Amino acid sequence: MKLKLDITPDLVAAMAAEVKADEKAVTAAMREAGTGLRSAWRAQITGAGLGRRLANSIRNQTFPRAGESLDAAALVWSKAPAIVGAHDAGPLIRSKDGFWLAIPTEAAGRGLRGRRITPVEWVRRRGLRLRFVYRRTGPSLLVAESRLNTKGQAVVSRSKTGRSKVTAPIFLLVPQVKLPKRLDLARHADRAHDSLPELIVANWVEARI
Repeated sequence: MKLKLDITPDLVAAMAAEVKADEKAVTAAMREAGTGLRSAWRAQITGAGLGRRLANSIRNQTFPRAGESLDAAALVWSKAPAIVGAHDAGPLIRSKDGFWLAIPTEAAGRGLRGRRITPVEWVRRRGLRLRFVYRRTGPSLLVAESRLNTKGQAVVSRSKTGRSKVTAPIFLLVPQVKLPKRLDLARHADRAHDSLPELIVANWVEARI
């Protein structure tokens, strides 16, 4: 008995088409999962009241950047990982120097570009001195002899009689702060991961049709 196997061009073409459909299905599924996870993270950040700017720091990229592959992958990340990570973990924050954390009050105002102002920057910008006030119960204070403007911010008093001058708490001093956990990014990441088999099958059927 003699057996002969012929690989016809049609069979080779069919196998190549099958591989191509698989590559398209996997790549499309990864692209869809990555885009969906980016949208879910952005929605979670804005829903937590952290603002559109921080939400827009979430980006995604599918690899390979061009073409299709059975080894396709999706990467979702933040351009502000320290901030997003802190709200996701809810860490305990201490001063790196082992002293106090200075938390600005409303009277302190804001720093450059709307950032949280520091005691050094406040003194330099306001031209006022800060005085330490120790309290046995509750946070200690850094206060200034000033007046409050219409925005409730402490500014230099121009009155020679001292009228409208107050002792305003500018900073609260605490040894540590527990940042509340406001995000749960892993929940949506797990959902995106679990959805991949279904997405691959759906895109595989579409690619074959």
